This record gives sequence, structure tokens and C-alpha cells, in this order.
Amino acid sequence: MSRIGKAPVTIPSGVEVTFKDAVITVKGKKGELTQAIDTCVGVTIEDNVITFSRQSDAPNDRSKHGLYRALVFNMIAGVSDGWKKEMEVIGVGYRANATGQKLELALGFSHAIIMEIPNEVKVTTVTEKGKAPVVTLESFDKQLLGQVAAKIRSFRKPEPYKGKGIRFVGEEIRRKAGKSAGKK
Repeated sequence: MSRIGKAPVTIPSGVEVTFKDAVITVKGKKGELTQAIDTCVGVTIEDNVITFSRQSDAPNDRSKHGLYRALVFNMIAGVSDGWKKEMEVIGVGYRANATGQKLELALGFSHAIIMEIPNEVKVTTVTEKGKAPVVTLESFDKQLLGQVAAKIRSFRKPEPYKGKGIRFVGEEIRRKAGKSAGKK
């Protein structure tokens, strides 16, 4: 049995979970999320504890058992506490500026990149003298937050020679030696 799938999920106070017609709905102080659950996975809600079971030991059922448990856990954590990602914009002349739901990035191209951020995601930027600008994304939807962060990172991925680009705070970039390292 899946170790992740058989672990029960406790519902914290202030979060309401309903399961009807193979759709689970989670409401909390930060927002509301819904997720369709495959019929091969059974869901029971008793005494503020959600347990997941599967119909058979088929590989497809086994993989979905842990998947849906993890998705529901992330939904509950999102509507109660929220999720946050921080990204650094590293490079000479690289800038980030957020106004409302628009993020403007200057990444060394001939023009600035302006990205419209979804309403469910809150974006802020901090620029301190002598430090790289930091873009902070906050949301109750972990999937949407990860998708927006990946899109922002895709504009200028960190390169291995100088380390310039957009990276997550705390992310280690494997650096390479330049051309001169091979010459003697």
C-alpha cells in the first residue's frame, strides 16, 4: 500500500471539506479550491480526518492513491496557511517591478517583459541597494503558484558560467569553468 496514500489528512479548524459526486471542495480563510477525484480512489471524511483508499493494487490505482492524498493535503494547507515562493533576479542591469497584477522584468533583452499575473496570485518585489531584486509570489493554490513561478523563471533561466538569470531563493546553481580552464 502507498505510504503517502494511507496517511490520513487532518482538517484544521477554520477549514471546511466536502466530498460530493467525485469532487472534493476545500474552503478556508484564504480561498476555495476544488479537485475532481478518480473513481478508483475512495474518500471518507470522519471526525476532521480524511482517509483515502483504493479499489485494487493495479499500478494505475496505486499511483493515483498517493497523488490524490497529496493534492488534497496541499489544498488544505493552501486555504489555511497559503503558499509562498521567492525568486532572485541576478544580473547586471536586471530589474523587477510589480504594479498591481503586472510584473515588469528587465532581463537584458531589447525590451522589458510585462507579465500579467492571475488574480489568485499576489506578487511583490523588493529591491535593495547592493542586492539582487527579489520577486515574492503568494497564493492559496500551490499548482497555480508553481506554474506562474516556472513561467517567470523561463524568461531567463540561470546560466552555469556567471550564474545570471532568475532563480529561486536558496537554489544552488552548478557553476562551470570557462574556456580558460581547459588551456595550459
